[in-house]
Amino acid sequence: MNSFWIIILAVLVIIAVYMLIQFFINKRAVTELDQEEFHKGLRKAQVIDVREKVDYDYGHIIGARNIPMTLFSQRFKGLRKDQPIYLCDANGVASYRAARILRKNGYRDIYMLKGGYKKWTGKVKSKK
Repeated sequence: MNSFWIIILAVLVIIAVYMLIQFFINKRAVTELDQEEFHKGLRKAQVIDVREKVDYDYGHIIGARNIPMTLFSQRFKGLRKDQPIYLCDANGVASYRAARILRKNGYRDIYMLKGGYKKWTGKVKSKK
């Protein structure tokens, strides 16, 4: 019975180490901006909403362009490297994945909305 608990503990340690590594990789790939900081830079940045089209169509930050995560790997190449990229998703998770793809492909000026669209209190364009 002891070996069972040792195996369980080993698996939990491996999972914890993996999650810690992912956390630091994500933090290096993108800078999180709070609402105020994100809003200040909107006009100077390429604002990309990585939610699926149906969610984007329901409502999005004014000026945001939709590149869903499911298509991001094929469509990010249209983004400019000489302008900041502001990422937005539903709750602040998918933006990390998008940022890692961008960073891997030579993009450096990458930011994300902390907490995602669900926390956004600024102006939005939505279906009425």
